[in-house]
Amino acid sequence: MKNIRNFCIIAHIDHGKSTLADRLLQTTGTISDREMQNQALDDMDLERERGITIKSHAIQMNYTHEGEEYILNLIDTPGHVDFSYEVSRSIAACEGALLIVDAAQGIEAQTISNLYLALEHDLEIIPILNKMDLPGAMPEEVTDQIVELIGCSPDDVIPASGKTGLGVDKILDAVINRIPAPEGDEDAPLEAMIFDSVFNSFRGIIAYYRVKNGVIRKGDKVKFFNTGKSYGAEEIGVLKMDLSPQKEVRAGDVGYIISGIKKAAEVKVGDTITLLDNPCPTAIQGFEDVKPMVFSGIYPVDTEDYEELRYSMEKLQLNDSSLVFEPESSAALGFGFRCGFLGMLHMEIIQERLEREFGMTVITTVPNVSYKAYMKKTPEQALIVNNPSELPDPSGMEMIEEPYIKAQVITKSEYVGQIMTLCIEKRGELTNQVYLTQDRVELSFEMPMGEIVFDFYDRLKTVSRGYASFDYHPIGYKKSDLIKMDLLLNGEQVDALSALVHRSNAFDLGKRICIKLKELIPRQQFEIPIQAAIGAKVIARETIKALRKDVTAKCYGGDISRKRKLLEKQKAGKKRMRQVGKVEIPQEAFLAVLKLND
Repeated sequence: MKNIRNFCIIAHIDHGKSTLADRLLQTTGTISDREMQNQALDDMDLERERGITIKSHAIQMNYTHEGEEYILNLIDTPGHVDFSYEVSRSIAACEGALLIVDAAQGIEAQTISNLYLALEHDLEIIPILNKMDLPGAMPEEVTDQIVELIGCSPDDVIPASGKTGLGVDKILDAVINRIPAPEGDEDAPLEAMIFDSVFNSFRGIIAYYRVKNGVIRKGDKVKFFNTGKSYGAEEIGVLKMDLSPQKEVRAGDVGYIISGIKKAAEVKVGDTITLLDNPCPTAIQGFEDVKPMVFSGIYPVDTEDYEELRYSMEKLQLNDSSLVFEPESSAALGFGFRCGFLGMLHMEIIQERLEREFGMTVITTVPNVSYKAYMKKTPEQALIVNNPSELPDPSGMEMIEEPYIKAQVITKSEYVGQIMTLCIEKRGELTNQVYLTQDRVELSFEMPMGEIVFDFYDRLKTVSRGYASFDYHPIGYKKSDLIKMDLLLNGEQVDALSALVHRSNAFDLGKRICIKLKELIPRQQFEIPIQAAIGAKVIARETIKALRKDVTAKCYGGDISRKRKLLEKQKAGKKRMRQVGKVEIPQEAFLAVLKLND
């Protein structure tokens, strides 16, 4: 065990984690030059196309240092705030972390929040200054930032470059010399914690675990602590570029188990695996359950595909345990699911994965957050409202509370003005402003979660030209003056387009949504009114004009009464049409709210 090292790579998005992981794999000979490709560990097409890591990836490397063989278990983690759940699970399976900072960009918001996650688990931190080959690199300034943040000495910071391979051997030496070997007792009863799982259509569910104590052998009868079910370990092994079967996996190591599990509900990330004959007394303290931030409805385009959508979502949940969903129905869209996501990017990725991996075309409704409503009859009991259509009658309601977050924005000092304006427009309150260096400012805001769900992140990137980094965490609920705004198409309410908005924003938002829907909904043979209403009061209206056929084209000259007769006849037909007319709404219209500022 003294020759095993378990570590993960953490950093802000785009600071070069996956590229550096590629160099580590090449240097240790884990992957041959022939098989090498950029982002070697990212196995999803989506990850390659967007150049981001979505899932954590674990891999084992062998390395000889001063004549001794070492086993290095590396986990490459995502950098985006929406996938921080992946990071927290990876950190729980490690003893050390490589903290990577881009030499040209310096420390960003996500760098700090991932660092705090690692420090909570008492990990040994190795700071690395990446992208040293860039002409815009500022090694001295950024090293000072790192020293100030972690409190290490400047000599501890390793300059490196994932592209050229500079400093990779120093990183491997530091991993071996600085990160402690895992602690554990091979003779104790088996304790292994599941930190990830994937679904394989031929083998069933493959669970990845880290063995804390004991040894797991092929053919052992194992028991999963939380579900209490037992299975046979048909195949166990370690994670190389492919699964590499072994006879046994010992304490301190990271491995996989295949036991023919077919049902998604039977494997829970954070669960403990132990032996059936000689179980450990208590489960390992896993991770806290994930808290979704953004809620949205996902509906199949064709109602008959509902069961297939459920099956696809269950399979996807195995691969991404931060996805939460429950069934719901809508008058406009039929049966579907209410899904909880960690953020807007997460929602986009899930929608795209459903289409690519399972061939499911879905409709996504306007995203929102969950509110708490207090009734006059039972003021001490809160009703959780996940969907605007669930909001109880306002006359019987005492008050409504909405979730607030503490947001941290790190940016260049020249953009402070625009960012403050944006946050105040989103009902934020500035709580703190700290100059990290002469031209880098950290702004802290308290603002309603519902305001960042729509387009906050995109607009923040726009006003700061991409130089602002954003991170947030929930701080509880606060009382707020919220009202439900309904949208009516052709006099019929569309529940999928309803939203809970602050009273001060209602008129402006209603007007803008009506204008946007007028652009997006195709014209019909009849006139369609689009109305935004609060209760019975209409606050905004736009009208989509009817497509008219030129019925007077055949009248050339002659008396005006002939033309009028034809137009009156057409008018009567249009009137009858409008009474029974149904409006088809394109998918873009449901997400129109997100693009109001375009």
